[in-house]
Amino acid sequence: MNLDNVMSVHDFKRKVKNYFMIGLICLSALVAIFPLISVFVFVLQKGLPSLSWDFFTQLPAPVGETGGGMAQSILGSFYLIAVASLIGVPWGIASAIYITEYGYGKTVFLLRFSNDLLMGVPSIVMGLFVYSFVVAPMKGFSWLAGSLALGLIMIPIVSRSTEEILKTVPSHIREAGLALGIPRYKVILHIILKGSWGAILTGIILSVARISGETAPLLFTAFNNQYWSHSLTQPVSSLPVQIYTYAISPFEEWQAQAWSGALVLILFIFVINIAVRLLFHKK
Repeated sequence: MNLDNVMSVHDFKRKVKNYFMIGLICLSALVAIFPLISVFVFVLQKGLPSLSWDFFTQLPAPVGETGGGMAQSILGSFYLIAVASLIGVPWGIASAIYITEYGYGKTVFLLRFSNDLLMGVPSIVMGLFVYSFVVAPMKGFSWLAGSLALGLIMIPIVSRSTEEILKTVPSHIREAGLALGIPRYKVILHIILKGSWGAILTGIILSVARISGETAPLLFTAFNNQYWSHSLTQPVSSLPVQIYTYAISPFEEWQAQAWSGALVLILFIFVINIAVRLLFHKK
């Protein structure tokens, strides 16, 4: 067998191994994405028939009547997420900045360890905690208590994701800013954070996606409301709780609307993720 034949056999084996590994990688990607596609298609089939304009504009119909919607739940979820973000995002980013830029020794270890513990705490425990310290003293469920519970869930997610992003910033960038005589806080705010904002926002969106579907902590804090909520001290409706209430009911009309609510919730998370990625991809 001459050298050309040996090289041909070697190239053939190499190409076979290459195609096999590419096929294995594609198969792994399909296996990973299959649950997402399955859930999305199933919820789409169940929820799309009951989705209408009234679903987004009308309050829930009384028992025995057809129609109605989840307008107060959609708006309530928006309010809860907005206030929770005002609580959790600044706190999470501030803790990440302290860990990466100012913290040393045992302080950093304790703060990072606390974040890891908070990420592992079940959401229902967060709800019980806020119930004990906010709902019980105020003697009533409230929009504020629900937002606080969701904000506490956001803090460790935002903190850990921001910390990992800030670690990737080269140290010579910090040194260059300080060498120019720029105060350290301005280097952090205007150079490090501004340059990493796209990646940090991705972590924030991840935390928003996490709290958007939380039901257990809201049952103990915000509870539910079949009408519009106009005050931070009033109970407020949310999509997850309304979906749960309708899903366990014996009425087919309510069960169908529960599937529509689940579809809207999934689409909300999906659209936010795609919009953020497209925005920062262009930039």
